[in-house]
Amino acid sequence: MAHTPAFAGAGYTRDAGALSYLYRLMQLRLYNTAARAKQPFESLTPGIVKMYCCGPTVYHFAHIGNLRTYVFEDLLRRTLEAAGYTVQHVVNITDVGHLTSDADTGEDKMEKGARREGKTVWDIADYYAQAFFKDWKALGLIEPTAWPKATGHIPEQIALIQELEKKGFTYTVPGDGIYFDTAKFPRYPEFAGLDIEGMQAGARVAMNEGKRSPTDFSLWKFSPKDAQRQMEWDSPWGRGFPGWHVECSAMAMKLLGETLDIHCGGTDHIRVHHTNEIAQSECATGKPFARFWIHGGWLLEAPEESAGGKQGGGKMSKSAGEFITLDVLINQGYSAMDYRYFCLTAHYRNYLNFSYHGMDTARDSLRNLRKRTDPLIGNAASIHSDRAAAWHERFLEAVGDDLNFPQALGILNLMLKDPDLLEGERAGLVVAFDKLLGLKLTEAEAPAASADLPAELVSLLPERAEARKNKDWARSDAIRDQFRAAGFVLKDNPDGTVGWTKG
Repeated sequence: MAHTPAFAGAGYTRDAGALSYLYRLMQLRLYNTAARAKQPFESLTPGIVKMYCCGPTVYHFAHIGNLRTYVFEDLLRRTLEAAGYTVQHVVNITDVGHLTSDADTGEDKMEKGARREGKTVWDIADYYAQAFFKDWKALGLIEPTAWPKATGHIPEQIALIQELEKKGFTYTVPGDGIYFDTAKFPRYPEFAGLDIEGMQAGARVAMNEGKRSPTDFSLWKFSPKDAQRQMEWDSPWGRGFPGWHVECSAMAMKLLGETLDIHCGGTDHIRVHHTNEIAQSECATGKPFARFWIHGGWLLEAPEESAGGKQGGGKMSKSAGEFITLDVLINQGYSAMDYRYFCLTAHYRNYLNFSYHGMDTARDSLRNLRKRTDPLIGNAASIHSDRAAAWHERFLEAVGDDLNFPQALGILNLMLKDPDLLEGERAGLVVAFDKLLGLKLTEAEAPAASADLPAELVSLLPERAEARKNKDWARSDAIRDQFRAAGFVLKDNPDGTVGWTKG
């Protein structure tokens, strides 16, 4: 029997009869990519949600576009837990098999990263995984139940490929690898709405010698004979390494079972990666792979907002070589919570346009919010009035309607201005709301350190202001780097003034 839980009403002390409406069953409605519609959510196992989220490929730093996806998934998890569910949450670490093209061309990104930095792939994987965990913690994201690594589940991936082979869904391309034959899965185009005939007509003759269709994808790649790989394993088909897509299916089913409640990722995963996961998983088990597919929208970058001010536009990506990381934002005077707030200002399924002006607005909005919530820290009391209970319901209804956190933020701000609420109730509502927002509103903000600038740095401020006026971002960043080297972090204020902190 499916489970439809009540939202938890932590902080309420009245009897259930007097406040029964606070515990009424509130169905979550989530947008399911597979159905192309919002649907009421219920878990397959009563009280438990099995949720798999595609994690990072640890060949480089995660950029803030990647991190936006993890913020939305954290909001989803918090909402599910507020609804009374226990969430079995798995986020994988891709440390082998992800080629430079999602369509199985190019080289392994891990090998590319190792060559770029002159390190072993194992060192690269560990370094960038630790950097990712640092960003995860800074953003206040709840730890998943498990962080499985692709390299730690090679036997499971081989077993999945063998099952597909036994059922006749694979073929071998000599000298290349084992491929999944998408023609044998008639529903392959449905999830992403692919035009297979058009793709066939537009495919190059030399798409991949021996590959039958442009949509066929690799399950196991043979190690090249003319190059030494650092990551390779023995298999029934020879020495090699798994494809990117097979790892997620193998690890998800190992840790969560053959049918997931929720599978998450970015919208860029729909067309290839998630479509391939569905094909291989459902052909192997004969069961639906995931009941809900939930995808976050892209973070779009204006040209003048790229890391070096030299490029950008469109979806933020590592492929061009320059991208904005969380550390870049922090070094420019923003906090991780400023970026989390910025993400909350747009619905998770919508594109979000990144700009430093937008970050300034988010920082100012969070500061103004904290001016009203900081005095309430430690004063939370149980909710006794119907008015306070009604505010809580409004907030929960917003987040329950496909995670409408922009609306929920508005409700928080309106609640704080309500003169008819007792201070303790207002404080209690902030505590309850922030369990979902994750903005650390119940923690006192550490004051920023300040210090006097040396004269040689003061003399650079007019030059930097002129560079910014002329959109000479390279010179502006170079001056910022001089400040950083001297132990100072510059902060560009919305009114055009410049501040700084020591550190």
